[in-house]
Amino acid sequence: MAKTGEIAAFALGEKKTAMVNLPAQFVTSSTANMKGQKYSDLVDYANNSEKTNDLNNESMNDLIDLKEQFSKPGYANRNSAVTETHPIFGGGKLNYNNHDISVLRKDLDEAQKNGNNIHELAFSIRGDWLVKNNLYDPETRMIDQNTLKHAEQEVAKTLIHKGFNLPLGEDENDVVWFGVIHQDTDHLNMHLWFAKKRQETRPEMIKQEGKYKGQPIGVIPLELIEQAKRQFRKQLMSSQELRRHQEILKGIGGFKKEIVETATDNLLNDRHAKAIKQIYNALPQDMRGRWQVGNAHLTAGKGKMSKANQLTNQLLDDLFDKELKPEYEGFKSLAQEYDAINIEDQGVMYKGQLKWSENKEEELRKRLANQLYKHLAQIEDTSLNDIDQQMSELLSNVKKRDKGGITDKTKIASSPEEKKLDSKPLLDNVNPNITKKHIGDQMPLRGGSFNKISRLWRQDIRAETNAERRFLTHQKKVEQERAQEDYESQILRGM
Repeated sequence: MAKTGEIAAFALGEKKTAMVNLPAQFVTSSTANMKGQKYSDLVDYANNSEKTNDLNNESMNDLIDLKEQFSKPGYANRNSAVTETHPIFGGGKLNYNNHDISVLRKDLDEAQKNGNNIHELAFSIRGDWLVKNNLYDPETRMIDQNTLKHAEQEVAKTLIHKGFNLPLGEDENDVVWFGVIHQDTDHLNMHLWFAKKRQETRPEMIKQEGKYKGQPIGVIPLELIEQAKRQFRKQLMSSQELRRHQEILKGIGGFKKEIVETATDNLLNDRHAKAIKQIYNALPQDMRGRWQVGNAHLTAGKGKMSKANQLTNQLLDDLFDKELKPEYEGFKSLAQEYDAINIEDQGVMYKGQLKWSENKEEELRKRLANQLYKHLAQIEDTSLNDIDQQMSELLSNVKKRDKGGITDKTKIASSPEEKKLDSKPLLDNVNPNITKKHIGDQMPLRGGSFNKISRLWRQDIRAETNAERRFLTHQKKVEQERAQEDYESQILRGM
C-alpha cells in the first residue's frame, strides 16, 4: 500500500493483488509495558484526522437529492442528523462520541493492566472491488462507510466468539473492541482491535508450556481468519455479484451431478469393456478392498496403484471426449469462469498452485475412479474372464431390441431441487454445435459382473443424493433463520 496524500483516492484497475486482505497480529501486555506503550494510545492512531473522513459517508444505493432532503419531513443532512463526533465505531455504535472514547480508553487500560493481549486485524480493500459492489464512487469519493462498519461488526463477533479455544470474553462485558476506516492509502483500510478486559484465568486460554507459558493465547488460527475474510466479503458483495457467483456454482454442481449419475451407464458398455478389464488386471491383488487413488494424482507414476490409476485416467479421458463431452465441457468452462473470479478476488496465484477448476476436476476424477475400484473389488477374477463372450451375446440382443424401437434408459431419482436445475442454457453457452449423446444409444452390458457393478454404483449414488438432499434442507433452514434474525436486527436498529 502506498500513501496517496489524499482522502479516498483509491487505486483502480488492479489485477495482481487480492480484493480483500486480512493480516492479523497481536501484542502482549508485557511487550507493550516494556516499550512504554499504552493500549489506549491506539485510539489516537485510529482517530487521526489525516487518515479519516466522516463527511464522505453515503450509501451508493440510497442517494437523495439535496432538494429532496429539505422537502422530506424529518429528513436532515448529516451535519444536523449525527451528533457523534468521531469516526471510531464499536459493537453498539457506528460513530463514538466523547463519552464513548473516554470509556474506551479506560477499558483498554484495564485490559493491559490485567495482562491481556491486544489483537489487531486490518481489512485492506481494493478500490475497484468497492466500486463493483456499490461501496465507493471514485468521482465523488463518497464511501458507504455504514455498510462497511456493519460488516466489520459481524466479523468482530465471529473472531471474538470463535477465534480461540473458548470465547475471548467470559461474558459480553468482558471484551473491549473498536474499529475505524482509514482512507489515506491506495487501498481502503479497516482496522479492528480487541482485547479481554478481566484477567485471564481459564486454562484453555493460557499457554501451558514453552517460552510463553502462563501468558494468554494470542494466535488466531489461519482457517478462522480466512473464514472471517469470506464472511466479510460475502456481506459486502452486491446482490448482483452474489447471484453471479451462485449461478456459476449451481451450474458446476449440475454438470458434476449429471456426470456422476450417468457415468455408470456410459462406462458399462461394450466400447469400454476392454479398458475396464485392463484396469482390473492392473489393480494390485494384495491390496484388494483397499483400492483407492488416495492423495496421489491419477497421473502419478509411482506406487502400486499407479498403473491402474493411469489406465483409469485414460478411460475417463475417453469418456469425457465421447459420451459425456457436453457435460464435461460445460463443467470445465464454468469452473474456469470461477477461476477468473478467484484471481480477481485473491490475486495472482503463486507458481505451482493449482487453480480452483483443476482441484475440482481432480476431485471429480478421483470420485469416479474410487467408485469403480470399490465395485471392482467385489467381484472375482473369473467373473471377468468371460466378458468377451458376454459382449458378443449382448450385441445381438441390443440389435434386436433397437429394431423393435425399444430404448432402455436407466434414470436415477433426484431431489425436487435437483430436478429444477436446468443445464441446457449453460450447455448452449459452452458450445451450441455439441449434440448430446443419449444413454439409450449405448450398448449396456446387463450380465454377470458388469450388472453387479452397475447395481452397486447406483446404490452409492442414491445414498449420496439422499445425504446431499438432507444437507441442503438443513442449510435452507439455517439461511431462513439467519434471514429472519437479520430482518429483526434491522427493525431494532431502525427503532
